[in-house]
Amino acid sequence: MNNHKKGVNTICTHVGEVKDEQFQGAVSPIYMSSSYAFMDVDVKRYPRYFNTPNQEALSKKIAALEGAEAAMIFGSGMAAVSTTLLAFLRHGDHIVLQKTLYGGTYNLVVEEFKKYGIDYTFTDGLDKDAFAKAITPKTKVLYIETPSNPLMTITDMQMVSDLAKENGIVTMIDNTFASPINQNPLRFGIDIMIHSATKYMGGHSDICAGAVAASEEHIDRIWNLGKNLGGSLSDMTVWLLERSMKTMAIRVKAQNKNAKKLAKWLDKNEHVNRVYYPGLKSHPDYTLAKAQMKGYGGMLSFELAEGLDPELFQKSLQLIKPSMSLAGVESTMLSPAQTSHLLLGEEERARQGIADGLIRFSVGIEDKKDIIADIEQALQKVAAQVEVPVL
Repeated sequence: MNNHKKGVNTICTHVGEVKDEQFQGAVSPIYMSSSYAFMDVDVKRYPRYFNTPNQEALSKKIAALEGAEAAMIFGSGMAAVSTTLLAFLRHGDHIVLQKTLYGGTYNLVVEEFKKYGIDYTFTDGLDKDAFAKAITPKTKVLYIETPSNPLMTITDMQMVSDLAKENGIVTMIDNTFASPINQNPLRFGIDIMIHSATKYMGGHSDICAGAVAASEEHIDRIWNLGKNLGGSLSDMTVWLLERSMKTMAIRVKAQNKNAKKLAKWLDKNEHVNRVYYPGLKSHPDYTLAKAQMKGYGGMLSFELAEGLDPELFQKSLQLIKPSMSLAGVESTMLSPAQTSHLLLGEEERARQGIADGLIRFSVGIEDKKDIIADIEQALQKVAAQVEVPVL
């Protein structure tokens, strides 16, 4: 049994538990202490050192899900992103990032990196030539996000990994949208996987957390900076995250199923102009997504037909919540131009192809017919507001 490879539901449920030695409870006990013994102990524990019993155990679950040697838990997705990037970049270094990224990551780079003397280049495209052209002798990191937020572009992970290894460069991926259930970048040679654990790992829209999985060597490097920056997560939230992750595979697979059906339905709807979902055969990256993903995810975006007001549409929803975040069990929608990608500015959004009317749709686990009914009634309301020309 020791050599038996555990299934994903078993990993979610059992790996990374804290064993209740005193009472043999079925779930992990929570250790809230911020002060631990320092004499006659193997590990000197302290919350900021990412090594309390609950932090240490949950890191093992995340590492197991990504197939990595080690992992770390952070106070937010951006704490994970910023700490990981700064652990591998210093004054005079250069980083290449793909052109379509989460707005928070983009803003971190353009607002802060110059202060540290770190140069950066955003690629013009997502093919090999676009990445190769951006690499310089000072490039230390290639950073990608696939599927990307919010246009669901797909980046060839094997290509990026091969190119990076040829040039002695570390690769990092924001794997939030896929989650470890749908995609394991380590299989394609990516070095470091980063997550906003607020999203699919948490899955219930009630915690904020981040995670990184990688080799022991890379995690040690991230830890050395992380303990100084102090972006650790409270043990109460760590415990909640471990509890939530027990059902992650079940939740994500249900969201995959719903999202694919919703994407097909929206793609045929007369009130919808365009749908972005890698599980649609019409998606330009469908073949690549099929090759490197186990499921197409619960995220999609769409644009309404000409003349239909996306704000009025979202205000007309009754079941689906217009809401800032994503990946909860409940379906939500938002306008990236007003929220996640607001700080990019109009010009940069246009460069990335993010239309002002684009709607990002995080599909939940509700019954498909109820989600469709809500979208249909909202579309009918917004369509009724369009003036019919008098003949």
